[in-house]
Amino acid sequence: MPYYEREEKILNILFEQHTITNEELAKRLFVSKPTLRRDLEKLEQKGLIKRTHGGCQLNQKAADEKIPFYFREQEQGTSKIKMAKKALEHIHNGDILMLDGSTSAYTIVPMLGSFENLIVITSGSKTSYLLGTMGIKNISTGGQMITGSLSYIGAEALHTVSRYNADIVFFSCRGLSKDGYLTDNSIEENELRRQMLKHAKKKVLLCDHVKIGKKYLNTLCHVSELDAIISDTELPEYILKLMKERNTSSR
Repeated sequence: MPYYEREEKILNILFEQHTITNEELAKRLFVSKPTLRRDLEKLEQKGLIKRTHGGCQLNQKAADEKIPFYFREQEQGTSKIKMAKKALEHIHNGDILMLDGSTSAYTIVPMLGSFENLIVITSGSKTSYLLGTMGIKNISTGGQMITGSLSYIGAEALHTVSRYNADIVFFSCRGLSKDGYLTDNSIEENELRRQMLKHAKKKVLLCDHVKIGKKYLNTLCHVSELDAIISDTELPEYILKLMKERNTSSR
């Protein structure tokens, strides 16, 4: 097995379980410990992993900035499918949707075939392509592409979103803090998400359980500004309380 294939397998394994021992990893890759050590050294030099005593773990920051989109598609794959199925309950024939460039929003797309007359506005280039192959009318924001996530940002993308109004926006972020703030390491992607939130009637966050309780560099908004949160598990009581307070105050 060539190095580039081993690299992909190592990263996919770490996306699934985040940390692993060198002994277990060598067995799963069918390689010697010296070969594995050299592979891990290369991945650590790239900033993709962190080596620990007797093992290694994923560099979480690299998941945002350095690991390509097709690797990140594997992260919490089952969780994202669960969320996508729940998202369908919010969609109706003829809706205008906005989807950010996240893998969580992308996972919804293959399930949209049963709806009629949808229009989707998205900052995800891969999302736009898949929609096109399914025959679903869509508008790509265009703009500057982030090569890692294959999503668009910048002035052109912001301008495109500002020209449209949507029934619902589905989006994600890297963390949902205990005090109810949505955060991400990408300031530019958050800026575009704010524009989408501004131009959508209904705002729905896609947030799997591993993101809850975490806080990152840039704040997007507070849960009190949302209409719904979709997760793969039951939401913590403190988040539900914040959402309930929003619903009560809006009456």
